[in-house]
Amino acid sequence: MKMKVKVKHVVLSLVCLVLGFILAFSYSIANSEREEGTRITDGQWEREDELRSQLIDHQEKNSKLQEEVFEKQQQVVDIEKELSQEKQIYFNLAEDTEKYRMFLGKVKVEGPGVSVTLSDSQYNADDPNVNNYIVHEHHVFKVINELYIAGASAVAINGQRLKHDSYILCTGPVITVDGVASAAPFEITAIGDTEVLASALNLTGGVKDQLVNDNIDFSLRKESKLILEPVISES
Repeated sequence: MKMKVKVKHVVLSLVCLVLGFILAFSYSIANSEREEGTRITDGQWEREDELRSQLIDHQEKNSKLQEEVFEKQQQVVDIEKELSQEKQIYFNLAEDTEKYRMFLGKVKVEGPGVSVTLSDSQYNADDPNVNNYIVHEHHVFKVINELYIAGASAVAINGQRLKHDSYILCTGPVITVDGVASAAPFEITAIGDTEVLASALNLTGGVKDQLVNDNIDFSLRKESKLILEPVISES
């Protein structure tokens, strides 16, 4: 009977010892795994923090680069504006130069315009003064001045191109333009806006009416295309 009790105690002790060993071993493994898991988490956190710092640095650099890009773009815009202004200035200068050349008669001019013909009137026995029936330089001047005022870019008399210092002289029935003499009829051609030029000459009480009152035969044609050659310099 005592032997059986001892055997039971021994078996129970062995069972407890094994169970305790198993529990201790399990706890050791669990603790080791927990520590290892903690170490992995810490390493990941450090790596994430490093990556986060790098990302912030890159974002700051990108922001600075973006600011530099905006500054460069603004500089480009400013330069383009300056170039545009300079281009407009050069364009205006070139346009003015072309106008001066036309005014000086240095370039050929082509375009629409009008053609005005001034002719001597038929002799009237009731008025024996011949000068009252022929075209004089002041009649020509009236037409020319009105054409220039209306915007004519170029004018010629019987094909003789006028320039800034042209002179017109009248000797009886002959008119001399810059030393070139021609007789009536006098054809005055002008390049410009056809309707504007024609309207300016046909105004009531204007040039046409004044010339008709002076016994000058006046006729006007609208031209779709006129060509006025440049003045040939004598040198």
